[in-house]
Amino acid sequence: MVEAFPLWVIVLDYILGMIMWTLIGRFGMGIFLPDNSNFFFMRIFVRVTAPLHKLFAPITPGFLIPPMVPLYVAWFFFMFRFYLMPWLLGYSVMGMLSFPLESEIGRGVAYLVGKLLN
Repeated sequence: MVEAFPLWVIVLDYILGMIMWTLIGRFGMGIFLPDNSNFFFMRIFVRVTAPLHKLFAPITPGFLIPPMVPLYVAWFFFMFRFYLMPWLLGYSVMGMLSFPLESEIGRGVAYLVGKLLN
């Protein structure tokens, strides 16, 4: 049985999920491109995630190399979405609310693959 979540929960998870995946995207692109690259997507990723880097700077370990910082910050968003959010909503099982954003994307991909294979 699928439980319906309040709209604010889904919206909050979608926002946190997009932030998390943007940070992961910046990390991935940072493997191949410098932060000051002229590539459009890298400029967007850097501009969107720079405030998060500043916000998390006090708790970012000094031994992390700069390209790893976005992945470190994304880890906090993952932990919040997977553990803290369900706990705050009163679920006794961790992961009860795990990743509605990714579930929707997975359903969409499965639908498209089903259409392509038929």
